[in-house]
Amino acid sequence: MAEIKTVHKWMWVWDFDKEEEWLNQMANEGWALISVGFARYTFERCQPGEYTIRLEMHKHDEAYLSFMEGIGAEYVGRVTQWIYFRRKSEYGPFDIFSDIDSRIGHLDRIGKMLAMIGGANLMIGVANSLSPSHLGWINLLCATLLMYGLGRIHGKKDYLERERRLRE
Repeated sequence: MAEIKTVHKWMWVWDFDKEEEWLNQMANEGWALISVGFARYTFERCQPGEYTIRLEMHKHDEAYLSFMEGIGAEYVGRVTQWIYFRRKSEYGPFDIFSDIDSRIGHLDRIGKMLAMIGGANLMIGVANSLSPSHLGWINLLCATLLMYGLGRIHGKKDYLERERRLRE
């Protein structure tokens, strides 16, 4: 019977690259990701380095999942808009984004989502601040946190755009 372990860990959406790095570190230590949930990761024992893990913010798309399966990537699971894949390392390098423009596009999708949710929290927070309940501070705090994340994503995008200009 396979050895299984579950880790509960909170990761911010703007730190998706650190999340992916952690998941690959787990795989290098012999723990293959087999399922995901909200702040929950389930692993099973594997050969150290057997898998490479990738994640991406992507809408549900059966054709895309079939494409990924065709290149040897196994669909592990989904948490809201985030899709998790693993692929055997023996198949060679595994990268979802083939160039700088696709990486920038991914950051744009994340940024739009953060801006939309942050903007909604800002509007709700301001409206609630004017009401007798005085609970608007919660939404304002959420909006501040999400705008911080938007700034982090924007910084990563700026870095990639500078890289693109250097390579042109």
